[in-house]
Parts: sequence; C-alpha cells; structure tokens
Amino acid sequence: MSRKQLFYLTSDTLTAYDWRHGAFGSGQVFPASAAGLDAFAAWLQDPSEQRQRVPAYLLTDLIEEDFQRQLLPHVRGKAGRALLARRLGQLYRDTPYRGSTLLGREETGRRDDQLLFFALTNPALLQPWTDVLDQLSIPVAGIYSTSLLSIALVKQLALPHEHLLLVTQQSGGLRQSYYEQGQLRFSRQTPAIALDGVAVNIALETEKTRQFLTSTRMLARGDVLHTVILAPTAQIARLEQLCDNGIEVAYHFIDLQTASERVGLTTAPLLADALLLSLLGKRPPASHYPPGPLARHRHVQRTRTALYGASIALGTLAVVWSAVNLLGGLQDGAEATRLRQETASYQERYRQLMSGMPPAPARTQTMKTAVTVERMLSSQAPEPGRLLSMLSAALDGAPQVQLHQLHWNAGPPPARATSGAQAAPQGQAAPAIASTLAGIPAAPAQALRLEADVDMPRNDYRSALAAITAFAQDLARQPRLRVEIEEAPLDLRPGVSLRGKSAAPAPDGHARFTVLLVWQP
Repeated sequence: MSRKQLFYLTSDTLTAYDWRHGAFGSGQVFPASAAGLDAFAAWLQDPSEQRQRVPAYLLTDLIEEDFQRQLLPHVRGKAGRALLARRLGQLYRDTPYRGSTLLGREETGRRDDQLLFFALTNPALLQPWTDVLDQLSIPVAGIYSTSLLSIALVKQLALPHEHLLLVTQQSGGLRQSYYEQGQLRFSRQTPAIALDGVAVNIALETEKTRQFLTSTRMLARGDVLHTVILAPTAQIARLEQLCDNGIEVAYHFIDLQTASERVGLTTAPLLADALLLSLLGKRPPASHYPPGPLARHRHVQRTRTALYGASIALGTLAVVWSAVNLLGGLQDGAEATRLRQETASYQERYRQLMSGMPPAPARTQTMKTAVTVERMLSSQAPEPGRLLSMLSAALDGAPQVQLHQLHWNAGPPPARATSGAQAAPQGQAAPAIASTLAGIPAAPAQALRLEADVDMPRNDYRSALAAITAFAQDLARQPRLRVEIEEAPLDLRPGVSLRGKSAAPAPDGHARFTVLLVWQP
C-alpha cells in the first residue's frame, strides 16, 4: 500500500506522520499524558482520513533498551527455537518486547552460535499508546527499534569501517550504535547536552562508549574505533573543534544533507528521525519486536484485502469468460446460418439434378441395402478354405493318416447319415438357405466331418488309437476350433463288449475313423 502511518515514540512524546506516495508530511506531536492520549485517539478517528484502515508502523527511540551478546549451542529445528525462546525468557522475563538476531558462529571449539538479544525493558512506556491502537482496531504492522533500523542506514551511507560507532542526534537524545563488520553489537542512548543547538558532550560520551566496549572485550585494545557523526552542515565545524582524533578514536562527519540524498529525502532534517522514518516507510523490514495482540487487526486487514482481491479477480475472470462465450456464441450462430444456407443450396442443386435424370430402376435405399448385403457376403460368407488349411497342416504332421471322405457345411453340424435314411422325394424343392448361414449379419460357424484311414501295422489297435488322438490334439490347438472323434477303430465305451483273437500275428491293415471339426470364425 502507498499509504502508511508512521509513529515515532520517545519517553516523553509520540509523533505521528502520514506517509503518502513515498513522502511524509509534517508530524503531529502528542505528549505522554492523559490529554495527549485523548488527542491521539481523536486524531486517529478523524473521519476524513480513515486512518483505521491504514497500516501503522511504530518506531521506538527509548533509553530503556538493552542489548546482550551471548553464545548458544548450534541447534536447528524445533529444539533450537525452544532453546532460543527459553533464553529470551530468562534474560527478559518482564517484557513481551524482546527478540534476537544471529550474528554468526564461533570459529573454534563447538562453533556455537553468536546471538544478539535485545529488548525494551520498560513496556509501560508503550502500553498507553498500544492500548489506544488496540481499542480503535488500528492494523499495526510492526514495532521497530531505531537501533536495529540504523543497520539499513549504515548500508545506505556505505560505511566500510570494521569497528564503527554511528552517532546520531534524535528526538530521544544522543544515540550511539556500535557495529562490527556491518553487524550491530551494542547501542546506547544518552541525553544530549546542547549549547547553541550543538551537542557538546559527543566526545565525552564517545569515550565512555569506547571504554565500555574495551572492558567487555567487544573492542580489542589497539583497535581504532571509527566514529561517524551525522549532524547538520552548520554544526560540523563546531563539532570538529570539540572532537579530536586519538590513537584509538577517529572521527568522521557526514552532514545530514548528504545523508538525506543517499536515503532519498528531498529536504535535509535537523534530526536523524526523518532518515530512519524514511527507510521504514520505503522498505519496512520484519517487525523487530512482536506486536502481540495488536497483530490480529493487521491479519484481519490482510485477509479482507486478500478476499477483496480474489473477488475482483474472480469477477474480472467471469466478465472475460462471459465475453469470450458471447463472442463464441455469435460466431457459432453465424457459422450455423452459413451451414444452413449451404445445405439448402446443395439440396436445391440435388433436386434440380435429380429432376433431369430418367427414372431409376430401383430406389436409392434399395440399392444401398443391396450394396451393404453384397459387402457382407463378400467378407463374411462361409467358405471351406480356412478349415481345409487347418486340416492340411494337421495331415502333414500325421503321415499315417490317409483322408478318405469330407463333408463340409455352414452352420451347426448335421446328423450322420445312416443306412436306413431316405433321400428327399423327387420334385420337392430344397429348403431355402437362411441369411445367417450366408454371413448376414455375422459369419456363421462351419462344420467339417472327415472320414480317414489310419495305418495299423500287425493290427495294433493301441498304436492306431494313439495316432488318431495325436492327430485330433494337433487340430484342437487351432483357435476357435472344436474337435470331436465320432467313430474310432475300436469302440472303448463301457457298455460294449470287446471280441477278437490273439493267436498268430495279423498282417498290416487300415482302420477307419471319423472326426468332426466345428470352427467359429
């Protein structure tokens, strides 16, 4: 969103700014009193501004802010988060405004994690203001610290010093933040003793900070502490007289006009508040301190915005889909009209052509039916070629079998003729052939009854039966072919008696057998 509410909180006042399109106007100052809280609530409820829908960012500049650097075992996942939360609770149990950031890992030993723990140790300074924001359902996007936000200011100013002390004069006082290789290690705020608008105690407070850093071993003896002071152009000459370089301290001065240009401000402010607020308005990072119950209003706003966006997207998609369907319907209607016109034109031409032709001997539908029947007959009419091919292949594998007689017919196999059967009377017409036997509408079954002789050396019925069985099994391997031995040389049925003589060996002979083949194409 291009509009934001920026609140700058000190121990004594809260200054509210409206951020619109990358710039903020003049601030509205509210003192930390009952009257100031009432005025702040009235300012938020201004109906012409509709501030209850604008996300708010609270930037704190308080002296009651603590920083501690500690080592923790390198643990990942859920156990690591639990260990971090437990250490935060041990260090700052009396405040909900606490957090941590990873600085790096030790280079030796267990390679423990280097963590910077920070907290606002006096939450009572925030509670009156946050209560007002909660009661009015202001969507608070985050609570920030000027010390932690100054990390982005150091990057914008491109300060390359390994041991850097950034000194800024802000509404809350004189802020000194120590950075080691670009990472914040410590920050403190002290009151500014001003003379003619110039903080004359900068050198004294810088020396105190250097001694503290040396005593806590954050700054080794002999390291040069590069102190960068942000100040208005008119004050730099006076500050250069007050700050003398030493063996372990080197002062650098940057005027606020140059800093404003690097940050993107058009006008140079008198304090560094505007620089930090501008960084917060343009690229707000994740909240430094947990907003707590205030976060629910922001979640509700984001959910509402997401639902509105989804509704707009669905509505737009529905409109586009309807337009596409409408255009497609119009095109389909025009195409259907064209096809109807072409159909009418072709029908008229057909009637004209048919009116000039002589009468056909048969109707068109009859001719079509005749063609269809002819195609069925040509492709599905029964013929014995396929069955004879199967039989021929089986006979090639059975040289002892000699073919004697074949009876082929389409449809179910007929009963075997007997000696007492009589022929049909003369002059009586043969029965008509059914259409199913002619292959209409599907190819009919075919039956082939064959009579054959099998070689039977020395009247050995066992070898003859074995040859007949092998011949039938060879035929049965063909797909969709049913093989049945109707008559064998030796009747082995249980109810039939066997007769013969086994005196002298008989000469070689032949035995007649009958096999029925039924094939379904």
